[in-house]
Amino acid sequence: MALATSPPEVPETAGPARYSSDAAGLGRLRAGVFVAPALLLVAVFLVFPALWVLYLGLTNYRLTGLAAADPQFVGPANLIDAVSNPEFWSSTWLTVEFVAGSAVIGQVGLGFTIAWLLRDRRGPLKRVVEGLVILAWILPSAIVSFLWVALLDRDAGTLNALLGTQGFGWLLDHPMLSIIVFNIWRGTAFSMMLYGAALGNVPPSHLESARLAGASGWQQLRDVVFPHIRGHILTNLLLISLWTFNDFTPFLLTAGGPDGKSEILAVHVYKVALQSGELGHGAAVSTIILLINLVVAVFYLRLLRSKK
Repeated sequence: MALATSPPEVPETAGPARYSSDAAGLGRLRAGVFVAPALLLVAVFLVFPALWVLYLGLTNYRLTGLAAADPQFVGPANLIDAVSNPEFWSSTWLTVEFVAGSAVIGQVGLGFTIAWLLRDRRGPLKRVVEGLVILAWILPSAIVSFLWVALLDRDAGTLNALLGTQGFGWLLDHPMLSIIVFNIWRGTAFSMMLYGAALGNVPPSHLESARLAGASGWQQLRDVVFPHIRGHILTNLLLISLWTFNDFTPFLLTAGGPDGKSEILAVHVYKVALQSGELGHGAAVSTIILLINLVVAVFYLRLLRSKK
């Protein structure tokens, strides 16, 4: 006759940890207390300003005059005026050129090239190159802008002195090219560091197998390296595209001139909202910029999550 056995008793977990559903054993309430300061900062410095801009975009708020004291609700009128303004579309196209030339082509290409050339190097040369590239990235925008104005100055510029082209106005004759090259020089460090870390995760045995199979350098990049770092490439493209799209630093070089030839959207918003005093109209343009950022971010994230 088999003896009936009862299952072993499981001791109760003492204290509030048994009610917690997280690995740290804090519980939702105490975990919320730790997260609350960060959420408060996000709400104050990100959520509230975004909501305030959306509200201003629906009013005729101005910096001065009666509209400043008593703004009126105008609905989508500012948005309609913004998209009907040829200057808005001119700034949008210049911003596309700026992002494509500076971020997508310039920073991605140069950042990957530097990371690829330095991947197997050791010693002072690698540290010096990386240090110089990172220095351009961490210096304050006002300082680097002043240095580039001195470099490109028409009468006493260093570049004209080196090339023997005294009197040539780079910022006047080629404003978009100037700010694109400036932003490539200033922002390449992030791409270089990200790709440097990504290339360290590519298995050396895969590259060696490709070399033994007779693959050329381009074939090794296409078939071995790029598939391994695809996620890093898309992440880098997303971040630097959004940063460049909203960058205001070119204003310090050209102020959007001459004649609006370098007036990207960030500079256009500044001129409309602050120089002209039309805060409602400027907020409407900022809302459009926010929507464009969301579309770009969703596009990149869909690419990042796709299997191909």
